[in-house]
Amino acid sequence: MHAADLILTICEVAGSATFLDDIVRDAQTSGLSTAIAARDTSRLFDVILTAFCYQGISDAVARDYMRRHGSASWRQIKENMALKPACPRLKTYWHYDQCRYDKGSGSCSEPEHIGACPLPTHRLRNGRLNQTAYSFYLFTRDIAENDLLGWIDHQLSRVATQASDLSHELELQEALIGPLRHVYGVSDKTLAMTLSELLMGAQKVRPHWFAVGKAMIAVDTLVHNFLHRTGVLTKCNADHAYGPGCYKPGGCADILRSVADLIDARRFNPAFPRVFPRFVQHAIWQYCAADGLDICNGNRIDDRSGCTQHYCNIFDKCSKTRLKTA
Repeated sequence: MHAADLILTICEVAGSATFLDDIVRDAQTSGLSTAIAARDTSRLFDVILTAFCYQGISDAVARDYMRRHGSASWRQIKENMALKPACPRLKTYWHYDQCRYDKGSGSCSEPEHIGACPLPTHRLRNGRLNQTAYSFYLFTRDIAENDLLGWIDHQLSRVATQASDLSHELELQEALIGPLRHVYGVSDKTLAMTLSELLMGAQKVRPHWFAVGKAMIAVDTLVHNFLHRTGVLTKCNADHAYGPGCYKPGGCADILRSVADLIDARRFNPAFPRVFPRFVQHAIWQYCAADGLDICNGNRIDDRSGCTQHYCNIFDKCSKTRLKTA
């Protein structure tokens, strides 16, 4: 399989043998491990919400902004909600729809309540993140009943085990991503990335979560564009624009799962599972990202004329398909 041969090379060049160790270390540094062990929903909420704040911009920019301005927290939002704001959209999770808070203009869909609205009290990067913070809070309060760990355990326990391994993995993923997909402003990519690191980082206290997390694939523009430029999408009859199509049957995520099934990840670290889709996807991201090897991306390639990077490790295997036609 052409895609497997090409991506295996990427894993050899950019795959991290310390990938799992890094996730566990990050879970300890962020407080995630402690939050899970203590069943601390407030701390777990803060870690997840912080991860949501990285969407839509480079990690470095998001990290710097939060370092300077902070992020919303469970404690802050809970205190604000205890004041019982008059806005009808903040009544419950089900009422919270079409808030439309905009940080720049200070407007929303309930202008008569904006003066006492708690959303503007948080100095987040944009109004969409303010909406996400309150949507996720209401989800945690009203759907998860203030027990995020219990909700995750409950959702996973509801999935039958009679299906094939792949079908079972996808059902488990959907049991978590499906409901969270309705939290305002979070994409499948963001959810897959956040939940994958949460589930794998908790392996010491929730070992049964690991199998779900290691199979979650986060397709961002770097990964999608890599599959386009290299001709993988065309060879798999899967040409599509970046977005929801990446997660549809036959899209980027399915292709990466099929490739991961052909790559024994234990060759990179004996502690890895044999089939490790998240590792394969992360190796591609690492190969492309400016924060990684910085090779296959729009900063290096003029997508109107195609790639001319002869030093690329897969240059001779790559189709060098242009992303833009003009």
